Amino acid sequence: MRAGVSSTKPLYLGPRIKRLRRELGLTQAAMAEELDISASYIALLERNQRPLTADLLLRLARAYKLDMADLAAEERDDYARRLNDVLRDPIFAEIDLPPLEVADVATSFPGITEAMLRLHGAYVREQQALAGLRADGGGGSGGGRGVDPVAEARRFVADRRNYFPTLDSRAEELAGEIDKAGSMREWLRQQGLRVRLLPSDVMMGSIRRYDRHNEQLLLDDTLTATQRTWQMAMHASYTALRPEISALLRGESFASPTAATLVRRALAAYGAAALVMPYDKFARAVDARAYDIEALAGQFGTSFEQVAHRLTTLGRPGQERVPFFFIRVDEAGNVSKRLDGAGFPFAAHGGGCPLWSLHSVFRRPDDVVTQWLELPDGQRFFSIARTVSAGGGAHGRPRTIRAIALACAAEHAGKLVYAKGQDPAPTPIGVTCRLCNRAQCAARAEPPLGREILPDDYRRTAEPFTFAES
Repeated sequence: MRAGVSSTKPLYLGPRIKRLRRELGLTQAAMAEELDISASYIALLERNQRPLTADLLLRLARAYKLDMADLAAEERDDYARRLNDVLRDPIFAEIDLPPLEVADVATSFPGITEAMLRLHGAYVREQQALAGLRADGGGGSGGGRGVDPVAEARRFVADRRNYFPTLDSRAEELAGEIDKAGSMREWLRQQGLRVRLLPSDVMMGSIRRYDRHNEQLLLDDTLTATQRTWQMAMHASYTALRPEISALLRGESFASPTAATLVRRALAAYGAAALVMPYDKFARAVDARAYDIEALAGQFGTSFEQVAHRLTTLGRPGQERVPFFFIRVDEAGNVSKRLDGAGFPFAAHGGGCPLWSLHSVFRRPDDVVTQWLELPDGQRFFSIARTVSAGGGAHGRPRTIRAIALACAAEHAGKLVYAKGQDPAPTPIGVTCRLCNRAQCAARAEPPLGREILPDDYRRTAEPFTFAES
């Protein structure tokens, strides 16, 4: 046994074993069979109710080709890091917590550490639930209004980490055919579909319409070349990728037809992006251009927003790229699209943090604004924000301006061209005011949940609220 893995001190690696098992796609029973132990013993190990013996550590190392010292060190370091992150929550601000003591607790008392992490996680979830109830007027999601179909569609995508391998694989095959044809339009013609450009008054409010009787795809003639390609890709996705989309929806039960329609639309948009930006080709371009969104948009003939959206879908095992959180808002702060691949804790209800540049880029149209962010628990992210527009194209046609942002964990920022030479000093932000315990924030709109507001009859601070420490 290598030095650094103690044979006398109990070794608890429950979360690490559980994570390893899930990464390998194994059930507890399957892992137990491979290690020649019972499934119930695996369950006890994962809950840190039994230490990992030297013999079992050897079996794990042999079965899954692991380095024993790295395995143990990784879990110790992970516990210490996670505990430090939790203890950065402003709710603990007045408590003296020497780093050596925190590291000692994480190393010597893994069960207590795990309990602390679970308790804090439950506290955060409860605060978010309370914020949701408040936004609902106390009625919750039931409130007499039924299940929100938009939220249900977002959950469907989020539960699959916004990655649909069957769509990507089939789209890559079709993209090869499109390349040989020379263009999307010519490929559609080869499939027996004629593309026609018609004036807006003839289209009667539609920008794309499929004339099934005459086998024609009708497009508004005011669309730009990029927009035309995208609308043709959307039609191709709805038709050529129909079997793959139907397979993904088969067996799913949605609360309403609206939710099912929204999910199908999301899958069609995913397929269209995969046709225009095929996975392997796009991933290689992403590396070559260091995630330069404008350059990628020019290379693939797409919009800034389409590239930003596609960047959230690069989850192919073995070919993963930087995981991103994506959000789109209007000037009033309404969220019209949200995709999470980076673990960014955006509140489902209530306003966002005004200190995040996402909400100020409307003052700098088309400029890419970068920002380092730090959440109350110490997590750090790097953000890219910019305005995008939709509509217009002719006199009198309204144009909608929105802002989009991509955010990734700070450790990935070095791969992005936008972070080079940037000052990594972060802006302290919160998820939303009701879930943020930062006392020194002049931008605060509401006090945090569960904190008593202190009387200020004879004293006024720069912050709109002063509240008790606990």
